Amino acid sequence: MLSHLLIKNYALIDELELVPDRELNIITGETGAGKSIMLGAIGLLMGNRADTRVLFNPEKKCVIEGSYGVSGYQIERIFDEEELDYTDTCIVRREISVSGKSRAFVNDTPVNLETLRRITSQLMDIHSQHDSVLLGSNEYQLEIVDTYAQDDALLKQYRSDYQSYRGYKSVYDQLVAEASAMRKEFDYNNFLYEELAKAQLQPNEQETLEQDLTILENAEEIKERLQMAYEYLDNAEQSVIDFLKSAVSNLTTVSKISEQYEPLLQRAQSSLIELRDLADEISSEQEGVDLDDTRAETIRERLNLLYQLQTKHQAKGVAELISLRDELEQKVSKVLNLDDNLAEAKARVEAARSQLQVSADTLSAARQAVLAPIEAEISSLLHDLGMPNASLDIKSETSKPSSTGIDTITFLFSANKGVKPQQLKNVASGGEFSRLMLAIKYILASKRSLPTIVFDEIDTGVSGEIAIKMGNMMRDMAHSHQIIAITHLHQIAGQGTAHYFVYKDHSADKTVSRIRKLTFDERVTEIAQMIGGKTPTPSAVKSAREILKQRPAAVAK
Repeated sequence: MLSHLLIKNYALIDELELVPDRELNIITGETGAGKSIMLGAIGLLMGNRADTRVLFNPEKKCVIEGSYGVSGYQIERIFDEEELDYTDTCIVRREISVSGKSRAFVNDTPVNLETLRRITSQLMDIHSQHDSVLLGSNEYQLEIVDTYAQDDALLKQYRSDYQSYRGYKSVYDQLVAEASAMRKEFDYNNFLYEELAKAQLQPNEQETLEQDLTILENAEEIKERLQMAYEYLDNAEQSVIDFLKSAVSNLTTVSKISEQYEPLLQRAQSSLIELRDLADEISSEQEGVDLDDTRAETIRERLNLLYQLQTKHQAKGVAELISLRDELEQKVSKVLNLDDNLAEAKARVEAARSQLQVSADTLSAARQAVLAPIEAEISSLLHDLGMPNASLDIKSETSKPSSTGIDTITFLFSANKGVKPQQLKNVASGGEFSRLMLAIKYILASKRSLPTIVFDEIDTGVSGEIAIKMGNMMRDMAHSHQIIAITHLHQIAGQGTAHYFVYKDHSADKTVSRIRKLTFDERVTEIAQMIGGKTPTPSAVKSAREILKQRPAAVAK
């Protein structure tokens, strides 16, 4: 339920606040005073697009803010899915900057227009004369049937199965499309793969082989130099180790004389141990150096193969060759297993198709079950609204699965006796459309927990007794839904539990639109003027007072 509406700097509105009643709110006013402008502002909260042309003062931003009581409407799930904080009061705000940039907020959290529409579509339903065009579309007619059938769970299941089916179908179709090209490339890819697989490539082998080849190509010099290094340490007549042994001997003697030389002795002994270990390791390395021309030639051949493969495949190293080999293996394997993969993919498509058909049939059955009740209820309401010969025939045809199911719904309507029902866009006048739409909204009101319904001059083309019945229907709907109705008929205006008057204020340099809530006496005057013109007669005033006194006590505050 809309508890507070604030409009700043929008069109002819400098600043306007509205605190609507919980039930039936009537909005009246002279033509061009700003009634529809208010609807435009509310449309921004519903996610409609806007630009700087909506700014009353082009140097200030426009702000539209609505506060909604949402307790009990079970929309917490949507807030969770959109990662928004949920409270029993939902504040929706839309801002249009002087540059035309639009920003939207839900409970002070920035949101995009898609999220804004998803939230506010659960808070308000706006009907205007433009809905006459909307009502003529098969998509909207299907939505009417779904809302009446309350088949949300079935529709959700169907859409899930539909997406699964489309996903599996897309994979299968892509595999089929690729199959021919893959088979054509198979021989070439298989040749390349077998060549690389035969090479038995190993990570980092090129670096290791290049290092081994360098040692083999310089083996004679390496062996000679290692031998010389060893002899300097431990094999010459005057080796480093022999000299160090003498040093240790002398330090042993002096350390016996005084302990202060003990550290020097320990260091010399440690150095002797390290040099002996170094000499042994050099000797071992020298013995391990082979003068093996055969091994060197084998390494050269292996490296030449690696270099040739890298050149052929424009690879920067063995790692890239291994990656290419694995990729080719996958391509070859995919072709070798292509028939199996196609069969598996097709089986998944068929299983998904079967599940989709079950969901589609279940959803379709739920829709078919309510077609006759919808026809009967709407025809009955139209009879009450002064169209005794009106008939509504809802046709349903099945087609290929789409995102909405397998049903194509078409409303065929006739307002006159003996006239064959035809599609709505071909037969209904403005007044007939208004009554038909009200009847539809009326029967749907009990089927969905929508807090606020807005009617923008839905009474177009009607008057007299029919207008009274339309007002009665709105009043009945207002027992369970907040209704905001912009009207020009006194029969409907008199039904409201609250009445707001929109007018132009010319007191400043620039004309602005304003709104005020009317007292009982002001309502009498306004309704009398709606009956008898700008200067109503006493009988018009009397009629207005009687109309209001016949309403529930709440209106005579």
